[in-house]
Amino acid sequence: MTALPGQVRLADLGEAADLAAFLVRLVRWDKSAVVRLQAAGPALAVFGQPPFGGVLAVRTGALAESYAFDVTVSAGQLLDGVDESAVVAAVPPGVTGPSWAGVLPPRGGWQRIAEFDAEQLRAAAARVIAEFRARTEALEPDRRTRGELDALAEEIWSRHLGDTPLPLRAVHAANALGFLRPVRVSAGTGGSAGAEGGALFASGPWLRLGTPYGSIAVRRSTGPGLAVTPL
Repeated sequence: MTALPGQVRLADLGEAADLAAFLVRLVRWDKSAVVRLQAAGPALAVFGQPPFGGVLAVRTGALAESYAFDVTVSAGQLLDGVDESAVVAAVPPGVTGPSWAGVLPPRGGWQRIAEFDAEQLRAAAARVIAEFRARTEALEPDRRTRGELDALAEEIWSRHLGDTPLPLRAVHAANALGFLRPVRVSAGTGGSAGAEGGALFASGPWLRLGTPYGSIAVRRSTGPGLAVTPL
């Protein structure tokens, strides 16, 4: 097993800031969240699972040096180790990961099957969030139970984006994680899409919504989702 480095040096300030922002969002939803880190040469892939019905968030970034390791760590500890001014991130000790960390999307074999502009994706996310809130507020107080809200979220976020097979939970997750925000010129993360917008890729049972800031992957066979709290 390759020894873990004490820290990794990121390519620039933007990479450090984007990594920290991604981890802040994950930890805000789950203080015990973990991420799987895969470093190969000057690239770092960070995998996490936000509470959006079985989706996986993938953020790729550039490193200033070449590394080679694969480890699952505490997202909170990794966040604490990010020094944006020094453009480095301390790598915490490995932990026993949850089941999702052992079943990641494939690295290759992806076929592009659809493209979207940024406004289309942001509008879709806004519509479903607004619907969820409106329908939640319309419920009688005694019906606003965890089970009722989970069922409502599953109904809404299991719908597909347009005529594509992508469930709207993936779009919602991309929006909540900041993957759909306007792109700065120097952005170097997740270059699976153009300067704005995103693209949908498929590989076997997996679908992946790629954007300039990261990707959301989901298996077509994903069953009932976890609780979803819109932002």
